Amino acid sequence: MFPLRTTIDLGAIAHNTRRLKEQAGEAKLMCVVKADAYNHGVEKCVPVMDRNGADAFGVATLAEARRVREVTQKPVLAWLWSIHEELPEGIDLGAPSVAHLQLLIDEPTHRTVYLMVDTGMHRSGIDEPEWEAAFKMAFEAEQAGKIEVAGLMTHLACADNPVDPYTDFQAENFRKAIEAARAAGLRVERNHMANSPATWTRKDLHFDMVRPGVSLYGLEPVAGIDHDLKPAMTWVGQVIAVKPMKQGEVTSYARTWEAPEDGYTAVIPAGYADGVHRSWQGALEIAINGQTYTQVGRVSMDQIVVWLGANEDNVQAGDEAIIFGAGGRSATDLAKAAGTINYEVVCAPEGRTLRTYVGEE
Repeated sequence: MFPLRTTIDLGAIAHNTRRLKEQAGEAKLMCVVKADAYNHGVEKCVPVMDRNGADAFGVATLAEARRVREVTQKPVLAWLWSIHEELPEGIDLGAPSVAHLQLLIDEPTHRTVYLMVDTGMHRSGIDEPEWEAAFKMAFEAEQAGKIEVAGLMTHLACADNPVDPYTDFQAENFRKAIEAARAAGLRVERNHMANSPATWTRKDLHFDMVRPGVSLYGLEPVAGIDHDLKPAMTWVGQVIAVKPMKQGEVTSYARTWEAPEDGYTAVIPAGYADGVHRSWQGALEIAINGQTYTQVGRVSMDQIVVWLGANEDNVQAGDEAIIFGAGGRSATDLAKAAGTINYEVVCAPEGRTLRTYVGEE
């Protein structure tokens, strides 16, 4: 077995779900579990969320929706799909354009639909000039028994910055869309726009449902704010070799680093094939036996090297090497050092990484 694993704490997933359910107040809680539950594992995480407060689940693709459908009886919504795909039964669908809406009206399956409106993200969503026609089309289809329009949905561009006025701009547009939909005859009783940051910082934008993602996995979506979340993922490798080095000797490709003095390095089998991005090199701090060591040289396909100095703590082959998570540097701290976001960090472990679970089953 390749000595590289992610350990997922299901107790942390349960705790975070309960915290978000409490924060949602009277709004329903849709747990976003796209990208295999942000790389934490749908089959294990969804049942835990289901038991701890989830009212519904949200994913991007139809393939993801099928997997989630197998492990929960609660509603599953998918919003990133092509008009050329085969649509599964038992899945609610977001309609990101008039063409998507028309396809849902024309297909024989009666299903629940959320109309996606563009309020300023300028990505997926029906544009404002098309709202009136789309809402009229949806109302007529609903009256004919072809679809059920559950509500409207949109996505926030800048909610992770609570002082950015663009969120207020989008919120006003969303309220206008709801008003226009109701003027067209639609009930739209389950409207949602709040992602993780807005769920925490903008209760006025909870509407009928909130749609958090990253907070479910214990990551803070707003820098500098603590909402009592518990990070669920720890990524751990294993030292496979400890090597002596003389001052001036180099390690790894392109001779980008040389030993500043006589000392030792440790080799850890984790590289870019496993999700350790080359852009992280120089930003990685690896924890071994309670001490933190700097990664040096190039990140290669299969390996990274850390500088142990004089190796006063006697690091040896077989010792655990924590890339991020419990006992080491947090995913958020790694993201900050590497110039990225914690979302990307927890989605990174792949390749030869084995996933294991602890805590609630």
